[in-house]
Amino acid sequence: MTAPADRTHVLRLELADEPGALLAALAPIADAGGNLLSVLHERGSVTPRGRIPVEVTVECQPDRFETVVGALEDAGVTVIDATAERYADAVTVLLVGDLVATDLSELLASVEECEAASVVEFTLTDEPGVGHEASARLRMGVADGAAERTLAAVRAVAAEAGVRVIEPLAGDRR
Repeated sequence: MTAPADRTHVLRLELADEPGALLAALAPIADAGGNLLSVLHERGSVTPRGRIPVEVTVECQPDRFETVVGALEDAGVTVIDATAERYADAVTVLLVGDLVATDLSELLASVEECEAASVVEFTLTDEPGVGHEASARLRMGVADGAAERTLAAVRAVAAEAGVRVIEPLAGDRR
């Protein structure tokens, strides 16, 4: 019998603004069998309770998700939201332009606002481009059937930021 495929889950946490708080919150995830895909640590923001919001995307077996959430709660981490939504597709695009002058955190946050997608990986090249141009690879987990809607959101955000989108990379759009 084949084991069920890993699924992607998003956890929204609140952490104290103290040294080591992020590390202490991530350890229980790994200990419970979760694989970290991305961490969005919004240190510049504060929740109404005066804590730092953190969004963690993890991958694990479906039967492990509740164990991951329980391990966080047992460790004293405040879990605000734990969605078991599975991202059935992955879409990868390249962003090209004056990325150094672009507010990349705003661009990524805009992508995250698209309820059907989550940023799984963002890689900015350190290779010098032509003029002020650089490139970044953006990989997103996308809900089943929402790839085109997600790409439309990325195109709109990129156009507003003056960044070109090269999409999707071959073999990564279902």
